[in-house]
Amino acid sequence: MKYAFMKQWCKVFAVNVMCRVLEVSRSGYYDWLARGPSARAREDERLKVEIRAAHQRSRETYGPRRLQPELAANGIQAGRDRITRLRRSMGLYCCQRRRFKVTTNSRHNLPVAPNLLNQTFEPTAPNQVWVSDLTYVATGEGWV
Repeated sequence: MKYAFMKQWCKVFAVNVMCRVLEVSRSGYYDWLARGPSARAREDERLKVEIRAAHQRSRETYGPRRLQPELAANGIQAGRDRITRLRRSMGLYCCQRRRFKVTTNSRHNLPVAPNLLNQTFEPTAPNQVWVSDLTYVATGEGWV
């Protein structure tokens, strides 16, 4: 972590000064620069590709708990915490789809108002035909 910080600021500050302040050796920093990514980092990059593909296949609705068995079915073994960490680093979050809520109940024994217009919306004078819009309001007793 310190080495990444040093690499970021090496154009601004001298490496000697940063090594002294951060209490790391110069040779350690240069060794870190020459070293390639670790096996874990390479595996994480490969796993990120698989996670992104599975995320797209699930229409962005699967979280880590559902994503882990999906990846295992494709032959990729990874722990849930690791999947969570990688998803967070990639900025992937699942979208919760809202279920369709039915607000109209047509199966009741209440009286139904007659259709006086019979789909004929051609009044011949003012105040002959009035229309309205129904709005459902959620109350403590249910939908009104």
